[in-house]
Amino acid sequence: MTSSARRVPIEPQAVDAPLSGTAVFLVLTVRDAVGAIDTVRSTLAGVADVLKNVAFRDLDAALSCTVGIGARVWGELTRGPAPRELHVFPAVVGDRHTAPSTPGDVLLHIRAARRDLCFEFERQLLDLLGDAVEVVDETVGFRYFDVRDLLGFVDGTANPVGQDLPDATLVGDEDPAFAGGSYVVVQKYTHPLDRWRALTTQQQEAIIGRTKADNVELDDAETGQKSHKTLSTIVVDGAEHDILRDNMPFGSPAGGEFGTYFIGYARRLWVIERMLERMFIGDPPGLHDRLLDFSTARTGSVFFAPSAAFLEAMDDDPAPSGPADPASAVIPASPTEPADGSLGLGSLQTAPERT
Repeated sequence: MTSSARRVPIEPQAVDAPLSGTAVFLVLTVRDAVGAIDTVRSTLAGVADVLKNVAFRDLDAALSCTVGIGARVWGELTRGPAPRELHVFPAVVGDRHTAPSTPGDVLLHIRAARRDLCFEFERQLLDLLGDAVEVVDETVGFRYFDVRDLLGFVDGTANPVGQDLPDATLVGDEDPAFAGGSYVVVQKYTHPLDRWRALTTQQQEAIIGRTKADNVELDDAETGQKSHKTLSTIVVDGAEHDILRDNMPFGSPAGGEFGTYFIGYARRLWVIERMLERMFIGDPPGLHDRLLDFSTARTGSVFFAPSAAFLEAMDDDPAPSGPADPASAVIPASPTEPADGSLGLGSLQTAPERT
């Protein structure tokens, strides 16, 4: 039976979608124009339908799109309160390196095994959005050999697996209105490969904290300079807090551009923020992540990817504020609390486990 003949569910908000051969990271801002918010709202609510239009051509290619919404437009787009930790990306300024904060209202993380499917999905979605949005950044990523970055090291080794994956990425009872959603941080880094390649393999391994050939973890010094592996690991009261990284290399040899697009999904935004503080400011302060000497952050944005049910319900008619017929209104004896605006959110179903 061919892949196009199989009937399988297609999940548009699959935070834990399988690692793909190619991806598009599309960051948009919503224009300050009449009707722009309404257009964006209806388009994002219908992402699942657009996905089906494209994905049926090859279900084995596992086309998916995760939609994230930024703090600036959350209230207008969703017509409700924001997730507890959602805010604009705060710039992180160290003695030598800075993680900048750049605009971003909507994130589209498009993934598939085939570049043409990503292309066609992006084209159809942007046609629907039209003049309501402005493209801030479009980055096309690709899998490089055995999931390595352009520095030559395996990327994503510390990703959680099994039940640890949803536990680390999906909001739970701590913010029940947004259960099944995930915080998303994106950053675009560029690398001066000529300077990186001037280092010995041993020097590179000391910076990363793993061996280059076989990805074996190296022990860090007990004091002083820490490796990237250690600085990006967050342990609080003896418990390690994981995030899901779906980074991808990007670049153009002819244009002299070589980079890594960082995208991290987390149940708790503060975990990624603390990681960046340790990298850029240092732990202890002043001893920054030496990988930043060869990786320059160009962008930085925060989003929240709500559950699939939340996303699809965004364009539903809001509940009426009162009876349509004033004569039928019942005057309460005392003031009542306002409606909570609940949208009846559902949980995000997890995709097949990564291996």
